[in-house]
Amino acid sequence: MAMNELHRRAIVADLHNDLLCAVVARPVDRWADFFRERWLPQLRAGGVNLQALPVFIEDPYRPEGALRRTLRMIEAAHRLAAGNADAVTLCTDGAQVDRTVAEGRIALVLALESAPGVGEDVELLETLFRLGVRIASLAHFGRTSLADGSGEDATGGRLTRAGGAALAEMERLGMLYDISHLGAAGVEHVLELSSRPLIATHSGARALFDHHRNLDDEQIRGVAAGGGVVCVNFFAPYLHESDYSIGRLIDHIEHIAGVAGVEHVGLGPDFIKEVLADTTPPCCETAFVEGVPADAYLPGLEGPAGLPLVTDALQQRGWPERDIVAVLGENVRRLLRNELGRPASTG
Repeated sequence: MAMNELHRRAIVADLHNDLLCAVVARPVDRWADFFRERWLPQLRAGGVNLQALPVFIEDPYRPEGALRRTLRMIEAAHRLAAGNADAVTLCTDGAQVDRTVAEGRIALVLALESAPGVGEDVELLETLFRLGVRIASLAHFGRTSLADGSGEDATGGRLTRAGGAALAEMERLGMLYDISHLGAAGVEHVLELSSRPLIATHSGARALFDHHRNLDDEQIRGVAAGGGVVCVNFFAPYLHESDYSIGRLIDHIEHIAGVAGVEHVGLGPDFIKEVLADTTPPCCETAFVEGVPADAYLPGLEGPAGLPLVTDALQQRGWPERDIVAVLGENVRRLLRNELGRPASTG
């Protein structure tokens, strides 16, 4: 796929790709080489300069094996970074992200998805921060000891006491709080309590498609008002009931930009096609996720190599260059520069 000149010049940030799940499915001594052989060429083809690495814990490991699995995935991230130091750097603050990108390498940032290994032991967030984690969400589809995920919206559950303490601890440390997957009442609660900018790493617009994984306009405005960024999910069944096209993705980007301001929009593709193929045995293939088909993808956007198509589509919609560059990565880069790994002021 040809990469147009604007995409080549832009900083491209992907805030959600579960590639670590595929890496840890390999033998330990293959982790770094597998990343170099399978994923690095795709990231380069897509022009990716900044890649968040979610630590997602699959159902069989929860709850008993969640912390061990979390630590193993974090170790995989460190080893793949060390084994590919010419191409990537695992970054822990905004200055390191900027330096890595300026030197032509891909900046990697560790992110917890749901954090089942933490439970109510909120002090473990500092342990994980020491290991390099800089972004975290505290619920997935279901209920955790910290919050209810979006699949539990009917409960009206807000943050638990431990969940509130976790938010405060993350803000103290300089770890970005990710509201993607959080239930609606939980998002409202976080917006009430937060004193630092928030991020939604992979969420769409509920006004365009009414699925619990998407954010409504009030939530989007709340993130923007606090200086945060909403990164748009590419997972086709969360964008439209049946029209799985790049045009529907651009509709979500445009809607969120219209509600939040273009300076508060980013990209969180959640490229899962290859990850599912690598980690799901054919005998047990999951046909549906939260009531939608798990194997439906936007044409050409099944993986990172397709990201230049987003730039093409935005240009075709008549977007000015500065706004395209902002959405592709500059908005996220600004947020990380100001907030990532920066402890809360004590004075």
